[in-house]
Amino acid sequence: MIGIVDYGFYIPKYRIKTKVIANQWGKCADKVERSLRITEKAVAGKDEDMCTMAYEAASPLIASDPSLKKSIGAVFIGSETFPYAVKPTSVILASMLNLSNNYLSYDTQFACKAATGALISAYALVKSGEVTHALVSGSDKANARPGDALEYSAGSGATAWILGQEKVVLEIKGWHSYTSETPDFWRRTGTPFPRHAGRFTGMPAYFTHIIQAVTRLLDKTNIKVDDISRVVFHMPNGTFPIKVAKKLGFSNQHIKDSYIVPQLGNSYSTSAFMGLVATLERAQKDEVILFASYGSGAGSDAILFRVTSEIETKRKKFRDMISRKEYIDYNTYAKYMEVTT
Repeated sequence: MIGIVDYGFYIPKYRIKTKVIANQWGKCADKVERSLRITEKAVAGKDEDMCTMAYEAASPLIASDPSLKKSIGAVFIGSETFPYAVKPTSVILASMLNLSNNYLSYDTQFACKAATGALISAYALVKSGEVTHALVSGSDKANARPGDALEYSAGSGATAWILGQEKVVLEIKGWHSYTSETPDFWRRTGTPFPRHAGRFTGMPAYFTHIIQAVTRLLDKTNIKVDDISRVVFHMPNGTFPIKVAKKLGFSNQHIKDSYIVPQLGNSYSTSAFMGLVATLERAQKDEVILFASYGSGAGSDAILFRVTSEIETKRKKFRDMISRKEYIDYNTYAKYMEVTT
């Protein structure tokens, strides 16, 4: 049995209301909130970046099992907001966690699915027997140009995942990736904010790739919609995951526990992982979870998980961290995100 043996997460305490951002730019606040289905988003503090958040997510896992310091043989981080253009953040994280020097390490970039691709790589390394444990983190201090549509949803947060073969919490039953050259969202080197192709982010990008990845995975594994208990999708806004669930034949009941974007926003490379963490707070033994990320550029990684009895020993109180929050005004938000209005 190979899969996730432990997991962690971190959500900054600061929040900004969607209506506050809308009012800043003279938009109809109620209309913006209704269209995006996002009420507020998490905002990293001025002294936080994706590396410090990744550490907050991963450090409790090492503290609970110090033997991991020597047994982790791979460390990967997926993100869109690395603090260095040239300098591996995964190595910084490993050093902060005081791991041994005997590990493979690299950072991954594929927009909002950067970390799920890393998870599949880590799974392959553990399955091959080359490493005993692997650490994967998705972390982003997601930013957007002031006044842009992305500003209402781009949030902050991190998750961390330990993969191994013993005491597995989530067994990986199969995966499939669907990828194409669809440039719906991008940020050129040296530019501070991403750009997007508007309407192309919908059907040609998000919906097509997730639907294709999920459909082909279910065909490969001979799993039916009725066999799946819970579903997690990447959440760029509050509308897309509901629509894609319906297109694939799932109900609101399937996604209700993973649907946390209205309270947190889209934390880019860890958005779907945040939904998975929320689901694990309530998942039960032998349930099958369908997980599908999406990354602009474009691609989707679909993964099937089976929950084991080990979940009872590792279950986390995710919603307690969601409720730990402090609201800020727009000027404070701009200072923390280091943007000028």
